[in-house]
Amino acid sequence: MNFIKNRTLLKPINQIQMMIKRFLIPLIITFSIHFSQAQNQVDILIIGGGAGGVSAGIQSARMGVKTHIIEATPWLGGMLTSAGVSAIDGNHEMPSGIWGEFRQKLRDYYGGEKALATGWVSHTLFEPSIGNKILQEMSSDPNLEISFNAKYKDVQKYPTGWLVTYIQKGKTHTIKTKILIDATEIGELLPLVNADFRLGMDSSDDSGEKEAPKTANTIVQDMTFVIILEDISKDNKTNGKKGLVKKPKNYNPDAYKCACKREDGEMFGGVTNCQQMLDYAKLPNNKYMINWPNCGNDFYLNWPELSSEQRQSKLIESKLFTQGFVYYIQNELGFKNLRVAKEFPTKDNFPMIPYDREARRVKGKIFLVVDHLEKPYDFNLYKTGIAVGDYPIDHHHDKNPDAPTIDFINIKIPSYNIPLGSLIPVKTENFLVAEKNISVSNIVNGATRLQPVVLGIGQASGALAAISVLENKKPSEISIRKVQHALLKSKAYLMPFIDVKKNDIGFEAMQRIGATGVIKGYGIPYKWANQTWFYPERIVSESELKNGLLPYYPDLALVPASGAPVTPKYIISLVEKINTKYTRADLKHDWESFKIEQNFDLSTSLNRRSTSILINQLLNPFEVEIDYYGNLK
Repeated sequence: MNFIKNRTLLKPINQIQMMIKRFLIPLIITFSIHFSQAQNQVDILIIGGGAGGVSAGIQSARMGVKTHIIEATPWLGGMLTSAGVSAIDGNHEMPSGIWGEFRQKLRDYYGGEKALATGWVSHTLFEPSIGNKILQEMSSDPNLEISFNAKYKDVQKYPTGWLVTYIQKGKTHTIKTKILIDATEIGELLPLVNADFRLGMDSSDDSGEKEAPKTANTIVQDMTFVIILEDISKDNKTNGKKGLVKKPKNYNPDAYKCACKREDGEMFGGVTNCQQMLDYAKLPNNKYMINWPNCGNDFYLNWPELSSEQRQSKLIESKLFTQGFVYYIQNELGFKNLRVAKEFPTKDNFPMIPYDREARRVKGKIFLVVDHLEKPYDFNLYKTGIAVGDYPIDHHHDKNPDAPTIDFINIKIPSYNIPLGSLIPVKTENFLVAEKNISVSNIVNGATRLQPVVLGIGQASGALAAISVLENKKPSEISIRKVQHALLKSKAYLMPFIDVKKNDIGFEAMQRIGATGVIKGYGIPYKWANQTWFYPERIVSESELKNGLLPYYPDLALVPASGAPVTPKYIISLVEKINTKYTRADLKHDWESFKIEQNFDLSTSLNRRSTSILINQLLNPFEVEIDYYGNLK
């Protein structure tokens, strides 16, 4: 009887235990998961620590925003370092923002500008390992956390941001973020976040480019597995075998037989001997970057049509092709003093990643095409500029016989800037791009893909993301002028003015006035370093200044303007139409504080520098808001 009673008493207890197991324990687990995720929350998450990713991270962290980078390798820098492409292409005269800071640290490390000019392809060459070291030092910021050797596994959207799962050292981590930035080398996140994108060659109907093929295709540029060699002849160790490569399977010397000879041309200098070919990308400390396009180690890998496993198999083929080129250099050409350097933390001494010249390209608020670069002042996009470049349109398609024949290098453009709208997807909110995946045409990508340009793109993406977090707005809602202002404060260029240096007292004013179109530059296609000149010392005419100001201040329409030089007296006549309280006496009083180098006199003929400073100080048209097309709001 007592047994029966005890069983009766136990029944509700068992039911309670079952309810705890069924409801309470899962609730505790769920709470624990959410609590754990709350501890792994950042404002900005960047996937990819390459040139664009590290630059974005540095900029956003410096603006006081908690930022996290997930990087698949143990290095920072991507194509600059982890891919071994340590010969900078372009922007030698425009050391904008983080690119300029990085270059100065290279100069400090090696001992000056000339110490970096070791090869004839670039003014700035360095060892990839040193580039990584410097970028890691630049990334030391309490607001910036970096997960190395980490690979993202899953990306999920939730109402106020993104939930990303990644694996590091065998452990799975989850992180929440308000803003997600794709800084991968080939735009890997675009299909995962349902962002519309372009891939391969655009049709002429899509881009409006007369040079584009009639029909679109998925053909991308040749890629390269770079390798670094070092000259050991000074060490008297040339009899050893260390650093000599084995003949790879399917080696064909004919693939490399024209490597030492290239005819002279308007764009391409002639190559007449093998030492000249090798000196193309000679690095400091007697090292050589092997990234040679002419019968060298470029390799066509049609990754858009391949699965992940197929791509990995093709990358092995690419490595073997580069190994074949090194074998050719060491044995057929007789440079056995050049050995494979231990530059990278890899078993095979190859870089950790290949050099991909092209990515999926997001469909952005703005689609930058050749016409915009060729004739920048026919459009207003230049007013929204956030990064600059001067490299010509350079494509690599020699290893793909099916690629349409397009004379890319002879599409002449001046130096250019990149509009902010090319970083912002058309429809995917709280998501930005920061690499070769910006919204440009396939043809334009040939110019915008280069290292200093991508560093600038990343810096702008980081600035936009940071302001978005600080203002608690979507990136698409942020003022373009606020992003540009943040970049100027970081000594970045908005306009590609070759003759407006960062140490110029009027740098910011000339950049701001140039970005309004009040005073325009003069673009010139020029060899491998295109140009846009502002001519700071040139005198400004009354009509030039008035016509530039009219879109911002229609009340100036009735002010007379001749071809005579602008003077302080004329400036006052314009300002009085807009701000009647400002007088000649006020200008005389403020002249010195404006730091204008020309002496004050009401009849002084003002140059473009002085005029820019005065218009920036007295009228400030840069503060007038614009849309993504550069039109006044």
